[in-house]
Amino acid sequence: MSVRVLSIAGTDPTGGAGVQADLKSIAAFGGYGMAVVTALVAQNTRGVRAVHVPPTEFLESQLRAVSDDVEIDAVKIGMLGSAPIVAVVDAWLAQVRPPLVVLDPVMVATSGDRLLDTDAEDAVRSLCRRADLVTPNLAELAVLVGEPRATTWDASVAQARSLAASAQTRVLLKGGHLSGAESPDAIVDATGVHEVAGVRVATRHTHGTGCSLSSAMATLAASGLTWPDALTRAKRWLTGALENAEHLHVGRGNGPIDHLHELRPHIDLDVSFSAERWRATADVRTAVDACGFVRGLASGSLDRDAFAWYLGQDLLYLREYSRVLARVAALAPTVDEQRFWATASVSCLDEEAALHQAHVDPRGLSPAASTLAYTDHLHTASTTGSYAVLVAAILPCFALYTDIGARWRGTFDADHAYADWLTAYGDEEFAASSARASTLVDAAARCAAPAERAAMATAYDRSMALERDFFEAPLSRGR
Repeated sequence: MSVRVLSIAGTDPTGGAGVQADLKSIAAFGGYGMAVVTALVAQNTRGVRAVHVPPTEFLESQLRAVSDDVEIDAVKIGMLGSAPIVAVVDAWLAQVRPPLVVLDPVMVATSGDRLLDTDAEDAVRSLCRRADLVTPNLAELAVLVGEPRATTWDASVAQARSLAASAQTRVLLKGGHLSGAESPDAIVDATGVHEVAGVRVATRHTHGTGCSLSSAMATLAASGLTWPDALTRAKRWLTGALENAEHLHVGRGNGPIDHLHELRPHIDLDVSFSAERWRATADVRTAVDACGFVRGLASGSLDRDAFAWYLGQDLLYLREYSRVLARVAALAPTVDEQRFWATASVSCLDEEAALHQAHVDPRGLSPAASTLAYTDHLHTASTTGSYAVLVAAILPCFALYTDIGARWRGTFDADHAYADWLTAYGDEEFAASSARASTLVDAAARCAAPAERAAMATAYDRSMALERDFFEAPLSRGR
């Protein structure tokens, strides 16, 4: 059963912070998210424009509507804004007594400006006693303990210890606002300091990070993880969310993190990218089937000089294709993908090239215009495009040759003039590699933002058209 997590916070119409971010974080870890709104905030990635606070009676009605009907496993509290609002939430917590409460004390803006008056700050300080975990940033931690903001990790730990002791709770100490390449976090409580190391992600897209982390912690703890284990898991997720934030292309300021980066590769779309582009390039593939070179190769009537010329160009192409595959391996996001693309690169040199060299002398070969156009396209994708765009560009070579080989398999005798070549086209191991390549490209497409997916489609279609030109070149080279 999914844990039921209630967010009590303000809104963000662009979806990066507040209850919208909370709901995404809860969903990212399999929880069922609910939301009670404390304030309607007109904001975007560039800043806050206006805030509308509904009457406290309406806040109380929202809270009662949820708790009168739904069993709550955890509560995450964010923006409260005033002492009267804190009082309503405090009274509700005292009566309902949810099993787990995480408080993200929204008290200081990124600019450093204090967001609450003195009465509200005192109310939030008292509310910390209701929380199982308090998740302040360093500026908020300083306000809660009444000290200047800490500038070192050791000083921050000391302030977190002070808050944990005075409020009789535990504190999630966040090192993201310190300087340096490392970005540690820690659970600080009566038992000690449970530190989780981390690297700093170089991105300006950090909008809603605090909201998201606190919601993730509430969901994971309600699911049964210890607080240190919950932090370890949440930090790994948050690091990936920051690393993938750039691809969302949301807003022109400090954009949001990618809450669903772990789930997106596993979402099964009705139409995969590879299937979509395969259908979209049907006219190009029809032209390949109809060209004289392919028909002559299948029938065995192809001129030997044309075949030798093609093999020479294909050998030059494969040398460059192997280099591009090595580049793909270097960019691949996982070790498994790196291994697959690296193996494919070696295969181009060791297996395919050996077959070519049995038919043609590679010495003195120079690339034709069709060969250069294709390899230049791939090299451009490898140096200017993303991993997703690059794998889209290399996929047609896998897919088209596999399709031709599957249709040729079993249609020729052993004494066919080009039997060894046709057999290589229909190799079942290559077909398996082709299927794996399509799977990896589809996964990359699912993670891609719309603009990047469009660039993938352009790269794929261009490669398919260049495949056609490559097949047509041996018989048209004299024209």
